[in-house]
Amino acid sequence: MEPFKKHRGLVCPLDRRNVDTDQIIPKQFLKRIERQGFGECLFYHWRFDDEGHKKQDFVLNKEKYEGASILIAGENFGCGSSREHAPWALGDYGFKVIIAPSFADIFYNNCQKNGLLLIKLDEENVKLLMQKAQQESFYLDVDLVNQVVVSDTLSIPFDIDAYQKKMLLEGLDEIAVTLKLEDEIRAYEQTR
Repeated sequence: MEPFKKHRGLVCPLDRRNVDTDQIIPKQFLKRIERQGFGECLFYHWRFDDEGHKKQDFVLNKEKYEGASILIAGENFGCGSSREHAPWALGDYGFKVIIAPSFADIFYNNCQKNGLLLIKLDEENVKLLMQKAQQESFYLDVDLVNQVVVSDTLSIPFDIDAYQKKMLLEGLDEIAVTLKLEDEIRAYEQTR
């Protein structure tokens, strides 16, 4: 994973609550074993009709949001099954940050382990950011070091678990943390 310190990105508003992992990445795309290539399947049934043509009324298909890397959504984003493919699809599509009032716990942890920053903000701030993104091309600066989301007119602090913050800042997953202790593990194993 790449270290995450600061990110500036175009905001895409997904004004929906209870978006589950089956909607994020439908089951028919779960046969792949690699982590790449899932972005094209993101929100597939919302983005495409039965013939595979883009639905013009879906937010991700609007030219205005092309290249968006920050997603703003309603409460309980990522509910449903615990499939890790959902964070893979979001990341592969190009999202680096997801902002919502709440997230499903397993989804939240899966995203953090895959280098996506999930930010919980109160509903009032989410609604405000959502409205700005719906009205105009809206960019946010996300500063993980100082734990703040900033636009031209706003500065909104956010909380994050210290361990998850450290992992994102250093670009580490649990395997990389274990590998940092390789010498100590080897020394311990030699005593057994």
